[in-house]
Amino acid sequence: MRSKIVLVAAVAMGVLSMLAGTATAAPATGSDPVGTSCTDVRLPGTLPVPPVGMSAQQNVTIGADCVPHLGPVRFVPAPTRPAPRAMSAMGAEAPVGRQVQSWSEMYDCCNILMTGLYTTSTWDTVDNQVTNAVTTVRHAANREPWNAGWSVKASDKTETDAGSRITAHAEFGYKGIFDITGNWYANTHDTSVRLNGDGTASCQFDITLRHTFIGWNSVRGCS
Repeated sequence: MRSKIVLVAAVAMGVLSMLAGTATAAPATGSDPVGTSCTDVRLPGTLPVPPVGMSAQQNVTIGADCVPHLGPVRFVPAPTRPAPRAMSAMGAEAPVGRQVQSWSEMYDCCNILMTGLYTTSTWDTVDNQVTNAVTTVRHAANREPWNAGWSVKASDKTETDAGSRITAHAEFGYKGIFDITGNWYANTHDTSVRLNGDGTASCQFDITLRHTFIGWNSVRGCS
């Protein structure tokens, strides 16, 4: 296992070194652990929530100019899942009127998931008002052997407007085979979900990358 990891690291570092010459943003001298990188890149965007059974997705890639390049918004069938349930006032299960899921994922140039922020919201509507809104948040952080890799450094969730607007925030740090100091990489994910009284919703995303490389890409979506 150790030899495989060292080999993967060496190959990845070689690829990044070859790609580095086309990047336009340079880091502080002597700070970059594997080659020239892009600094302080942001990936903002908004997606509508399509009708039940569909998913809106978008890919964003970091180009040679260190600028995010947005792919088209695609509408595809959402993964099949059981109908959401909630507890009624009498304590019995009752169907939830609407559910929306969001995901904000960051992948490296080898399409390995590094960090992710996910929300699931359920709500009812009464007289065009949002009621019984409940939101859960979870994260993904790619770990490496020997207790290394990406990790969650901070996370919080804010609900406003009677729970109809949810903001999730997560900060990730990295310390591992590509940077043993833990001071070079940091990914911050912010997702805001708006629930509407007519049963519709929208998702707003923002990812901030302290350092990134050509070929890093993000996948975001709502369903």
